[in-house]
Amino acid sequence: MTRVLVVDDDPAIVRALVINLKARSYEVDSAHDGAEALRTAAARHPDVVVLDLGLPDMDGVEVIRELRGWTRVPILVLSARHASDEKVLALDAGADDYVTKPFGMDELLARLRAAVRRAEPAGDGGDVVVETEGFTVDLAAKKVNRGGKDVRLTPTEWHLLEVLVRNGGRLVAQKQLLREVWGPSYGTETNYLRVYMAQLRRKLEADPSHPRHFITEPGMGYRFEK
Repeated sequence: MTRVLVVDDDPAIVRALVINLKARSYEVDSAHDGAEALRTAAARHPDVVVLDLGLPDMDGVEVIRELRGWTRVPILVLSARHASDEKVLALDAGADDYVTKPFGMDELLARLRAAVRRAEPAGDGGDVVVETEGFTVDLAAKKVNRGGKDVRLTPTEWHLLEVLVRNGGRLVAQKQLLREVWGPSYGTETNYLRVYMAQLRRKLEADPSHPRHFITEPGMGYRFEK
C-alpha cells in the first residue's frame, strides 16, 4: 500500500484529501504544521508527501529543505501561491511537482500517482551502466556515483537524468521531456526544465556554468553527451 503524508493547516482540505485517498486504498497520515510533518515523516516513512507552503510555524519551503536532508520521498506541493518565482523556489528546494489551489481532485490524484511512479525502481532496468570521465550512472540500481561517492538526487532529478541518458547523444525536445518526467498534461512549463537541469549540472558537472554532459539546444531541448 502507498502511504501518503498530507501536510496542511486547513482542516477541510485535510479531510477531503484523507477521504479521497483512503477511498482509493492509500494509507494516509496527516500533519497540520511543519514540525509535526517532519516528525511524522521520520516516524512513518511515507511514499509521497502532499505539502502546503503556508504553514503556521514555518514556511513549507523550509520543510522541503529539511526533508531533502535525509530522504528522496516525492514531494507534491499544494499551495495557494501562484507566482512563478514561488513555484521555482519550491522546486529548487527539492519539490517534485506543484499544484495551485483551488485544485481539481482528479488532477491532484493523477499528479500524485505520477510522482510515486517516478520514484519506483524500474522493473526492466537491466544492467545498463553509463560512464563519463566525471561520474557513473547505474540505470538498474538508480544510482549516480561521482568521485567514489553516491550523489543524492530527488526522484524528479533522477527521472530527468534517466530520460536524457537513455537517449544519449540525441536531442530530447522540451515538450517530450516535460511529458515523460512530469506527465502528459505538461508541455509548456519550460521553467521546470531550467531549474532541474541547473540542479543536475551543479551536482554532476565539473564546471556547471560550462556544461560538458548536459547540453542545452536553445529553444529546442536538451542532450546528454558522454
